[in-house]
Amino acid sequence: MDKDKKNADVKSVDYAKWGYIFIAPFFIAFFVFQFIPLVSTIYYSFFEYYRVGLKIVGPTPVGLANYQALFMSDFPKYMGNTIILWILGFVPQIIISLLLAAWFTDVRLKIRGKQFFKVVIYMPNLIMASAFAMLFFALFSANGPVNGFLVSAGILEEPFRFLNNIAGTRGLVALMNFLMWFGNTTILLMAAVMGINPSLFEAAELDGCTPTQTFFKITLPMIRPILVYVLITSMIGGLQMFDVPQILTNGKGTPDRSVTTILMFLNNHLFSKNYGMAGAISVILFIICAILCIGVYFSLNNDENMKLFRKRGKRVQEQRMKKGGR
Repeated sequence: MDKDKKNADVKSVDYAKWGYIFIAPFFIAFFVFQFIPLVSTIYYSFFEYYRVGLKIVGPTPVGLANYQALFMSDFPKYMGNTIILWILGFVPQIIISLLLAAWFTDVRLKIRGKQFFKVVIYMPNLIMASAFAMLFFALFSANGPVNGFLVSAGILEEPFRFLNNIAGTRGLVALMNFLMWFGNTTILLMAAVMGINPSLFEAAELDGCTPTQTFFKITLPMIRPILVYVLITSMIGGLQMFDVPQILTNGKGTPDRSVTTILMFLNNHLFSKNYGMAGAISVILFIICAILCIGVYFSLNNDENMKLFRKRGKRVQEQRMKKGGR
């Protein structure tokens, strides 16, 4: 018996130890490159800490002064710019992506070359934002091919200066964001639609449902988790919009700072070495993103949470009934 116990101890392997060893690199990298910068950013947001020439002022504790100065500055305007640009780019994106996902997954349409169209739709997502912005800058400049075509076709009498017009500049930024990301959204929604049980569509067809009724009564409710995911990730990406308007307007956000986003505002403070204000902007962005992530969690697990609450409620009622019976 003693020998069997010794052999069992020798053969046993501590798998938990190896699990901790394998996940240790991730936590070390997270702690060094993400957690420490996050804590230092929050810490310096409560300090006056900036550079004037070669002189460094601070760090001096100022409490919530940076946050008060932030909301008294043009930060609300830049927040509004970011929301407007996101809406202009996302609303057409979700509409077109839903239509394409519904068409490509409908067996009755018998669309040929689906794989080819999927590749073509996704290709703009592979282009760097900087290259996309430079391309649009060349296309829509006063002497660009777009204005040349509009003038030669008689649609315009003189070139339209897109980059000197608020609506034109915002429209270009929204169009670029739409073209860059609608392919990714379409692929996600197509995967969600293809995951629906085909028998549901067959039953709806037998019951005489029209394609519109099937789409709104079956397709949309069944892909709700993916829709919520797309919405929240798009909102987070919209809050972090930087490269397209930065390159298109040469970092100025002109005209009249109408396309200056929150991250461009943050970059200006980092460039001027105002670490206190930059930290305050970063903290506000972090709080907004955290709220959105919590919203994603509860939205995606809403049905499961309701089931758990109902089960717990039944258990409590059963326990009360038992106690009352006793």
